[in-house]
Amino acid sequence: MFIHLGNDTVIRSEEVVAIIDFNLISSSTIMEEMMDHATKQKIVSGPVSEAKSVMITTNKIYYSSLSVSTLKKRASMISTISKVDDFSDEIKELELDED
Repeated sequence: MFIHLGNDTVIRSEEVVAIIDFNLISSSTIMEEMMDHATKQKIVSGPVSEAKSVMITTNKIYYSSLSVSTLKKRASMISTISKVDDFSDEIKELELDED
Protein backbone atom coordinates (compact mmCIF):
# COMPACT_ATOMS: atom_id res chain seq x y z
CA MET A 1 0.00 0.00 0.00
CA PHE A 2 1.01 3.63 -0.34
CA ILE A 3 0.83 6.81 1.74
CA HIS A 4 0.39 10.24 0.19
CA LEU A 5 2.64 12.74 2.02
CA GLY A 6 1.39 15.83 0.22
CA ASN A 7 3.38 17.86 -2.30
CA ASP A 8 2.89 15.19 -4.98
CA THR A 9 4.85 12.61 -2.96
CA VAL A 10 3.71 9.03 -2.43
CA ILE A 11 5.70 6.36 -0.60
CA ARG A 12 5.30 2.66 0.12
CA SER A 13 3.83 2.19 3.59
CA GLU A 14 6.12 -0.70 4.49
CA GLU A 15 9.16 1.60 4.10
CA VAL A 16 8.05 3.91 6.94
CA VAL A 17 10.35 3.89 9.96
CA ALA A 18 9.11 7.00 11.83
CA ILE A 19 6.92 10.07 11.55
CA ILE A 20 8.30 13.01 13.55
CA ASP A 21 6.97 16.48 14.29
CA PHE A 22 9.12 19.04 12.44
CA ASN A 23 9.54 21.17 15.59
CA LEU A 24 11.29 18.30 17.37
CA ILE A 25 14.18 18.43 14.92
CA SER A 26 15.38 21.83 16.06
CA SER A 27 14.99 20.91 19.73
CA SER A 28 17.31 17.90 19.50
CA THR A 29 20.98 18.11 18.55
CA ILE A 30 20.96 14.43 17.57
CA MET A 31 18.04 15.01 15.20
CA GLU A 32 19.74 18.09 13.75
CA GLU A 33 22.92 16.08 13.13
CA MET A 34 20.93 13.27 11.50
CA MET A 35 19.15 15.73 9.19
CA ASP A 36 22.42 17.50 8.31
CA HIS A 37 24.05 14.16 7.50
CA ALA A 38 21.04 13.07 5.40
CA THR A 39 21.04 16.40 3.55
CA LYS A 40 24.74 16.00 2.71
CA GLN A 41 23.98 12.51 1.39
CA LYS A 42 21.14 14.02 -0.70
CA ILE A 43 18.50 11.66 0.70
CA VAL A 44 16.19 14.44 1.94
CA SER A 45 13.19 15.52 -0.12
CA GLY A 46 10.32 17.97 0.22
CA PRO A 47 9.71 21.63 1.07
CA VAL A 48 11.45 22.62 4.33
CA SER A 49 9.64 25.98 4.39
CA GLU A 50 6.21 24.29 4.56
CA ALA A 51 7.22 21.31 6.70
CA LYS A 52 5.03 20.25 9.61
CA SER A 53 6.42 16.74 9.88
CA VAL A 54 9.29 14.53 8.81
CA MET A 55 8.76 11.03 7.42
CA ILE A 56 11.76 8.76 7.83
CA THR A 57 11.82 5.73 5.55
CA THR A 58 14.31 2.93 5.06
CA ASN A 59 16.22 4.83 2.38
CA LYS A 60 15.06 8.47 2.35
CA ILE A 61 13.75 11.29 4.55
CA TYR A 62 10.79 13.42 3.46
CA TYR A 63 9.60 16.78 4.72
CA SER A 64 5.82 16.89 4.62
CA SER A 65 3.43 19.83 4.77
CA LEU A 66 0.93 17.51 6.51
CA SER A 67 0.81 17.13 10.28
CA VAL A 68 1.96 14.03 12.13
CA SER A 69 -1.63 13.22 13.11
CA THR A 70 -2.81 13.40 9.48
CA LEU A 71 -0.01 11.12 8.30
CA LYS A 72 -0.65 8.76 11.21
CA LYS A 73 -4.34 8.55 10.25
CA ARG A 74 -3.40 7.79 6.65
CA ALA A 75 -0.94 5.10 7.75
CA SER A 76 -3.45 3.49 10.13
CA MET A 77 -6.17 3.63 7.46
CA ILE A 78 -3.86 1.68 5.14
CA SER A 79 -3.21 -0.82 7.92
CA THR A 80 -6.95 -1.26 8.43
CA ILE A 81 -7.62 -1.65 4.71
CA SER A 82 -4.92 -4.31 4.39
CA LYS A 83 -6.61 -6.33 7.16
CA VAL A 84 -10.00 -6.33 5.44
CA ASP A 85 -10.88 -9.64 3.83
CA ASP A 86 -11.43 -9.66 0.11
CA PHE A 87 -14.78 -11.21 -0.71
CA SER A 88 -14.89 -10.14 -4.36
CA ASP A 89 -14.40 -13.70 -5.67
CA GLU A 90 -17.24 -14.97 -3.49
CA ILE A 91 -19.52 -12.19 -4.74
CA LYS A 92 -18.69 -13.07 -8.35
CA GLU A 93 -19.53 -16.72 -7.66
CA LEU A 94 -22.87 -15.75 -6.12
CA GLU A 95 -23.67 -13.57 -9.12
CA LEU A 96 -22.83 -16.42 -11.50
CA ASP A 97 -24.99 -18.83 -9.48
CA GLU A 98 -27.94 -16.44 -9.76
CA ASP A 99 -27.71 -16.33 -13.56
